[in-house]
Amino acid sequence: MRRPITWLDVFTAIPLTGNGLAVVHDADGLDDATMLAFARETRLSETAFVQTPTADGADYRNRIFTMAGEIAFAGHPSLGTGVAVARQRGERSASYVQQTGAGLQPVGVELDGDPGRATMLQEPPTFGATAPAGEVMPVAGLFGADADPRFTPQLVSTGLAHVIAPVRDEALARAAPRAGGLRALLEPLGAIVLYLAAIDVDARRARARGFFLDHMGVIEDPATGSAAGPLLAYLHERAGVDELMIHQGEAIGRPSVIECRWEDDRPRVAGDVVVVAEGHVSL
Repeated sequence: MRRPITWLDVFTAIPLTGNGLAVVHDADGLDDATMLAFARETRLSETAFVQTPTADGADYRNRIFTMAGEIAFAGHPSLGTGVAVARQRGERSASYVQQTGAGLQPVGVELDGDPGRATMLQEPPTFGATAPAGEVMPVAGLFGADADPRFTPQLVSTGLAHVIAPVRDEALARAAPRAGGLRALLEPLGAIVLYLAAIDVDARRARARGFFLDHMGVIEDPATGSAAGPLLAYLHERAGVDELMIHQGEAIGRPSVIECRWEDDRPRVAGDVVVVAEGHVSL
């Protein structure tokens, strides 16, 4: 069956930077094995499949697959799918409610101009266990002294759990996690990503690197919207930060900018989105 597909770069205004996303429309009837196989075909950090919603109040269901399997929620697939749906429906400005495994999230889209822009409210934050920096830093290939002494690593979720680990600015470029250590840290916590961040609290800015595992090993993410919300929640809780600009992806040649704002006791995450290609796929 031929199904429409939209290929986008998210958290960027420049094609071939940011975080790439493939969105397959009209995906009702696809089984999980086919969706996973196609996600591995794209070799992107995530691939989204738009289906008819099953929850009251939702405009569409967003099934999100990494190359390792389906996940309940993710950031750049939420924003990118919103833009792809708006283009598919011929809407220049839209407010949607997407259904994911984490619940229902409001997504706003504006397509007046190029690039487009999308924004979403993530789930209210939940804060999990803290971990000694001396245990987390070696997982990242760093030393205990590379940790930011103002902050303690902590598990935080706004729909998907991440280990937030602030580091000194000069240490960020040296991070190089290994699969075994990363798995030993993340899996017992039910976390997806180790999110390292060098934070300038006064300027409300951060530079970040996010690392996760797929079936082939350690992957560095160009832009992790589902960790950006938790980072803002973490800083709001500990330092009263209510907005944050995050730069990510420079280390792998995919520079990205994630904008975060505190709103209604939860983070709003926003960014630019550009379309790279549109067509059809036979699935």
